Amino acid sequence: KGVRRRCGRCGRRCPGFDRGESRRRWRALDLAVVRAYLEAEAPRVCCPEHGMVVAAVPWAHHGAGHTRAFDDTAAWLAVHTSKQAVRELLRVAWATVARIVTRVVADAEANRDRFAGLRRIGIDEVSYKKGRRCLTVVVDHEAGRLVWAAPGHDATTLGRFFDALGQARCQQVRLVSADAAEWIATVVAERCPSKALPGPVPRRPSGPPTRWTRCAARSGTRPARTGRVRWRANSRAPAMRRGRTLAT
Repeated sequence: KGVRRRCGRCGRRCPGFDRGESRRRWRALDLAVVRAYLEAEAPRVCCPEHGMVVAAVPWAHHGAGHTRAFDDTAAWLAVHTSKQAVRELLRVAWATVARIVTRVVADAEANRDRFAGLRRIGIDEVSYKKGRRCLTVVVDHEAGRLVWAAPGHDATTLGRFFDALGQARCQQVRLVSADAAEWIATVVAERCPSKALPGPVPRRPSGPPTRWTRCAARSGTRPARTGRVRWRANSRAPAMRRGRTLAT
């Protein structure tokens, strides 16, 4: 009763328009190996904002061909299993799974503010495809969760995050951690001028870890070097603590 005659887009209660053109079907979760469908009337209402639209139903999103339970299951599987496993288990196309995930994420975003209470954040980029395609990601250190991500790794991309965060919430940020990327430091200095970024982090030499590199990681120091350093795998860690200089 409480959800009758409501606009499928905004949820506002509206006067009825007609009973619709025909009955509608929604794909539900399978009953073992048998496909299940939910079928019901699809009346239309006249919304002052969106015009004539199909009335909302409590078991599915507006314009979707699957029930909410099916959408939630597909979205969970997309996170925890492979693409092929989702396709074979639910017997749907991968493009359909992508649309389902988009609906579930949009529904979750409408009921939750990810930027609320941000105090300590971390900023970094991660590559996800060949050809140096990167995502700029922002995490919440206190909650241990991802709060924002977008394609690109430059000042313009990071600026979009602070635009979404807003000036008032930028002032609430107390700590920003990042690597030594100049484009991150520039944007943070402009948007959060009172926050400090760490200095450059020394890079370890390429190749498999040796006793020298393991000892340096534990002590937090790097041995003195001149020119090109050859890291000896058979060297002893106590020698570095005595200030031994590596052979060049």
